[in-house]
Formats: sequence, C-alpha cells, structure tokens
Amino acid sequence: MKQSPKKEWLSWTKSILLALVVVLLCRHFLFSPVMVKGISMEPTFEDQNRVIISKISDIQAFDLIVFDSPISSDQHIKRVIGLPGDEIEIKEDILTINGIPYHEPYLEQNKEKLLFNEPLTGDFYLKVPENSLFVLGDNRRKSMDSREYGVISEEAVLGEVKVRIFPFSEMDWFQ
Repeated sequence: MKQSPKKEWLSWTKSILLALVVVLLCRHFLFSPVMVKGISMEPTFEDQNRVIISKISDIQAFDLIVFDSPISSDQHIKRVIGLPGDEIEIKEDILTINGIPYHEPYLEQNKEKLLFNEPLTGDFYLKVPENSLFVLGDNRRKSMDSREYGVISEEAVLGEVKVRIFPFSEMDWFQ
C-alpha cells in the first residue's frame, strides 16, 4: 500500500527533525569540534588542526584539554600537568609531581631543537590550589600557559581532546 505524498513528506520531515535534535543535544552535552589556533602545542597539534572534545570526561594528569582562557575570550588547548593539591616542580627540565619524576616524551622533538645545555622549561615550583588545574603547552618556549596566567579553574574546562579529525592524514585517537 502506497502512502500519500503528504504523509510521506511529513514522515521524512519528522525523521530529519528528530535526527537534528539528537545531533544538537549530543554536540551541546557530549562532544564538540574545536579548531587548534597557534603553535603552543606543537608537535602534538599544529595550527588549524581540528579535534573532537568529550564534554563528559574525568580529567586526569597529562590529558589534553580545551578550556576558556582566563585572560581573553579565546579557547586554549593545553596539557594538564597538575591536579588540585599536586605539588609541581620543574628543575633542569625534569618534571616532578608530588616528588615523583615523570618523563615527558611529547617534548622530545622540541628538545632536539635546543642549543647545548639550553633549558626547554624554566625551573619553578607550585602547589595547585583546590578546584584548579596547572596546564602547559607542549611547545614550552612558545606557549602562553599556567606559567603566564596562573592555574585555571576546573569550571573553565570545556572538554578533553579525544580525536584529531583534520588533517585526515594525521587522524589520531587520544587516551
């Protein structure tokens, strides 16, 4: 039995509207596309890369996050180095968190570009306050991050980077 054109059109319209509502709800509450601006995360991300963030992730140390900048209306993408209560120290380019040294393999390419004995990251110590995160860019010499504007509020976090979707040749999943 064939439906009338009017009923068929109405059926298609309902289906399309429902799909649109589902997409908009998912984008608002679950995930969202973001474009990387600048070179502060090179070589992990380059300017104009596009990523998808999860808005429901539980943020952990070393996660890549997108957040509202505390100094402008921009969104920044950085790596979480310190969680609330963590004691962060970098001395002679060695990161320690709560007294435990960590290797940062994502910094190796930038370290190769340095002159002999030149530091990538200046020495510092910080205890991360409650409800705050300490974030750094992977391109430490060209990054405006928590060393410049201080810790960020956990409420400023928009989401965790889950996948790079552009350029297609560099598509990659992150933790």
